[in-house]
Amino acid sequence: MGKLFYLIGPSASGKDSLAKALLVTFGDALKLVRMTTTRPLRSGEADGEEYRFVSAEQFDELERSGKVIESRLYHTVYGPWIYATVDDGHLDLESSSYLVTGTLESYLKTRDYFGADRVVPLYIEVDKGVRLARALARERRQAEPKYAEMCRRFLADEQDFSDEKIAACAFPRVYRNDDFGTCLQELEDVIGKELS
Repeated sequence: MGKLFYLIGPSASGKDSLAKALLVTFGDALKLVRMTTTRPLRSGEADGEEYRFVSAEQFDELERSGKVIESRLYHTVYGPWIYATVDDGHLDLESSSYLVTGTLESYLKTRDYFGADRVVPLYIEVDKGVRLARALARERRQAEPKYAEMCRRFLADEQDFSDEKIAACAFPRVYRNDDFGTCLQELEDVIGKELS
């Protein structure tokens, strides 16, 4: 029976970098679940790598066909963007284990969908000032930086990842990403034990 390892954290907490490293560590034992989004690609992104990029019409069709596990609508400075977890046949917890990244809200809905015994929460915590500096550095690397959206996202995370909401999830453990190598090793230890 497979597990779904859920990396949870606000933007710029290091989820994507940790996920990439974990996939290298565990190879074929761990598959990546790619979120689906209607937002435009950033510089350096490719469809099917970081996300599955779809139009609003394509997302509506996924929803109508009952393939959407959970979705979140964000009212950005560039218009509405949807992020979603989609069960389109790629997820088979009977035969494989997976890694996914997301928010508190997406974790809770996915846990309710698959069951708490199948979903392992891995909450990543980082100092807010460090996250803001990382987000700014990432945005500066874009061909067309979207600073207003970066600020909106950071402020939205303040509400979405409030202390009360984090406490309500009752995570068995929180992983600090102050030092990437240390955080990665802690995650590798936990996932390794669950997979063995």
